[in-house]
Amino acid sequence: MAAPLLQYAWRTNRGCVRDHNEDAVVVDREMGLVVVADGIGGATSGEIASRLATIGVGEYLRSRKPQLLDPKATARLVCDAVEDANRVIWEWSRRSARYRGMGTTVVLGLAGLGWLVVAHVGDSRLYRRRGGRLEQLTRDHSLIQEVVDSGFFPTIEDAQRYGINEHIITRGLGGSKGVTVDVQELELRSGDLYLFCTDGLSGMVSDAVIAEVLATPDADLEHLVDTLVELARAGGGLDNITVALMRVP
Repeated sequence: MAAPLLQYAWRTNRGCVRDHNEDAVVVDREMGLVVVADGIGGATSGEIASRLATIGVGEYLRSRKPQLLDPKATARLVCDAVEDANRVIWEWSRRSARYRGMGTTVVLGLAGLGWLVVAHVGDSRLYRRRGGRLEQLTRDHSLIQEVVDSGFFPTIEDAQRYGINEHIITRGLGGSKGVTVDVQELELRSGDLYLFCTDGLSGMVSDAVIAEVLATPDADLEHLVDTLVELARAGGGLDNITVALMRVP
């Protein structure tokens, strides 16, 4: 059974400061899969970790043929795929000093018939535009989010003004042999637009500006991803930038 007919566009860009790109993205139209990852570790190890995650999750799911009529079984399978990628990255990190400390975030969506299973670890995000409203569907696994959730600050903006580092993640793939994966099942509706991205976008472009870019109904997705990447670069491009869009016609 083929995946539902969805529309996709994606880009990954080095940005304006980094000398190489540690982000990775895989889109499998036939399976209805989007995977975005942001590598950690410097040198080339972050790049290796992000590719192990994106390629590994895709291969794991393709080999097991998710059931498009069963979101709960698919959610379990997606969780297994991310846990397997975590194990592989962790094993690589123990092979030599070159790979020690490497890791990656991951956010992915796998579409079935009328639903979308989402999984994430770290601070790469998924947004949804529905009915004229942009909503962040994932919650960052980051230090700044945790201090806000704990009640030390009322908002992320207040924590930023105090000087809390917004780039420290508290959960990622490869840090230990096991990992906790956040998984959710969402209803797909006609006209939904889903944005998967690394913090090279969300850290450089405000949610309000992202919402404005995505506000035009039936806009060309290729144009939208180009616009978002260029806005992140115009804002300084301090990190690698990865953007993937999925639209329900």
